[in-house]
Amino acid sequence: MCANPTTGTDSSTASTFVRPSNPAGYVAILAALVTGVLHLVAATNAIDFSEILAILFVLNGLGFLGGLILYLTVYWRRWLFLVAAVYSIVTILALFPVQGWGLTAFYMDGSLNPLAVITKAAEAVLAVCALYLYAAIAD
Repeated sequence: MCANPTTGTDSSTASTFVRPSNPAGYVAILAALVTGVLHLVAATNAIDFSEILAILFVLNGLGFLGGLILYLTVYWRRWLFLVAAVYSIVTILALFPVQGWGLTAFYMDGSLNPLAVITKAAEAVLAVCALYLYAAIAD
């Protein structure tokens, strides 16, 4: 996911934003975008029964989107891949104390909750991509 700045450019022509140097970075971008936006959507549903949960969804969504923006800048550092992976894994695990343990966490009112399934799948993909990129990209 390392959006490495190009070398050999002077500072007057260098951009703050850069593209990923590895194809897995694009997969990570998509995963972060999907989970970030879906957490913001989930906040609109959660507000009906828990304001605190809705706030947590908003903060989590903004965390993913903020990380995505940071990744696309020259300020991204290799160690942040580990932060992204841990953040994603913690978010996956956070579902279970709130929704229940096991597969029941992915159900709401007896039906499969597509928001939960898609967000957790995107977070898993993001964690795998971040770990891969951490290992694949040298400092």
